[in-house]
Amino acid sequence: MKEGLHPTWYPDAKVICACGEVWTVGSSVKEIHTDICAKCHPYFTGEQRIVDTEGQVDRFMRRLRAREEAKQAAARRRAERTSPELPISRLDLNKRLKKLLSDAGIEKVGDVLQLLETGGDETLTDIKGFGLKTLADLKKGLRAQGFVLPGDESSEEIPQSEA
Repeated sequence: MKEGLHPTWYPDAKVICACGEVWTVGSSVKEIHTDICAKCHPYFTGEQRIVDTEGQVDRFMRRLRAREEAKQAAARRRAERTSPELPISRLDLNKRLKKLLSDAGIEKVGDVLQLLETGGDETLTDIKGFGLKTLADLKKGLRAQGFVLPGDESSEEIPQSEA
């Protein structure tokens, strides 16, 4: 073995815990300070306490709040997209269909839904230039936006056969 190469060995080095516990070990350092030991660690003591050295609980709570806010924002966007107050011009419809509806005085999606609910398809097909193909395009555009049309509710509930 070479001289002066190895560190000094202290066979009676002191380990001092933050709780006040002191014991001796062999080490290359004369005194060791630690934050937690077997006397104060929750696993050994059975205590339920949170050891939060770097704000882990705070970070978790912040992420949880951010997730809730994102879910609320998504629900708000979904509600705005399917609002009856949505103007017809915001739907992905062709210009001719938009012009026919505006000429008939129908400016909002709620107006179309109300007409379909009260009078059925005939109220729209009675508009000059508004045929079955145009009606189908309108319904397709409304469904693509997320609206539930009158008569669609029953098609969503498919009865299950008994086995």
